[in-house]
Amino acid sequence: MVKLFQLHARGCKVLLHIDGTKSPIKTNTQYESWAEIDDIILQWIYRTLSDDLLVKVLETESTTLEAWNRIKNIFLNNKGSQAAALKQEFMNLTLKAMPSLEAYYQRIKKLADQLIDAESPVSENHIVLQLVCGLPTEYDTVTSFINQSLP
Repeated sequence: MVKLFQLHARGCKVLLHIDGTKSPIKTNTQYESWAEIDDIILQWIYRTLSDDLLVKVLETESTTLEAWNRIKNIFLNNKGSQAAALKQEFMNLTLKAMPSLEAYYQRIKKLADQLIDAESPVSENHIVLQLVCGLPTEYDTVTSFINQSLP
């Protein structure tokens, strides 16, 4: 979520609202315009949060940066448990649990990306091995070939 939102903020040229840049003082002529943009960005953030997370970060008279920092702190404090849960799902995912091979691959890839965000990356080889391990027996020939091909 953090990376995607930062990309969105950069693309909309409003990254300064979440990167720690100081806001203009209230007497500055640009403050009103800055505050309006800040409120819009704050709405973007709030709309992307689940209800239970929104309750934890929603505060009256908050700036975007303050809300952003509260969210980052929640995610940083939960990084270890988040990584453990993601690894568990990654290791136990099988093709049987997914509607298609494409969906299975996409879920494995998404979990691997989330593990990177949780500072617990998995190697390319590990991704391939997990993908192969979750295949049913009808894929044994392909599985065997892939296992022999990996370094």
